[in-house]
Amino acid sequence: MNMVKLAVIYYSSTGINYQLAKWAEEAGKEAGAEVKVVKVPELAPEAAIASNPAWKEHYEATKDVPEATSDDIEWADAIIFSAPTRFGNVPSQMKQFIDTQGGLWASGKTVNKVVSAMTSAQNPHGGHEATILALYTSMMHWGAIIVPPGYTDQVLFQAGGNPYGTSVSQGQDGKMVEDVQGAVKHQVKRTLEIAQKVAGS
Repeated sequence: MNMVKLAVIYYSSTGINYQLAKWAEEAGKEAGAEVKVVKVPELAPEAAIASNPAWKEHYEATKDVPEATSDDIEWADAIIFSAPTRFGNVPSQMKQFIDTQGGLWASGKTVNKVVSAMTSAQNPHGGHEATILALYTSMMHWGAIIVPPGYTDQVLFQAGGNPYGTSVSQGQDGKMVEDVQGAVKHQVKRTLEIAQKVAGS
């Protein structure tokens, strides 16, 4: 594979989507891509973060992860987004980041970016598909090329079988319910394969 540039852009409050992002990074590197993992800026007030010990712990543990900028989007051939669902929609932190890319969009620099998305929720019907589709709506406006995993590998079924993008439920213990690592890696590999084809066309 020619060196496809992959940006993994995530938002995570308690660490689930951070773990998905790290698996995506691992898969990208295994496939021979140049990868960077960046987080969108946190918008929640300190008091809200402090009120949830798991959120506070993850916030402190990932302070060194670089924050995403427009430069990361411009740099990337492919982008994997990962963010939890918020009332069946994209969380405000990720939405705000996307909404501030008007300059890139207006100059045509989002066109033909190859994108795919992952998400999490507290239960299997907590808005997984709706969140990914909401993000993909913005990507259509960008002129991006959306690459869903579909049902292109059996590994997707053990992960819950979401054809829109890898999604996982978070149990009451804060851990992932489904085994989705293989699905993440397949989704990244598929995204990179399409990105390489787009770059070579």
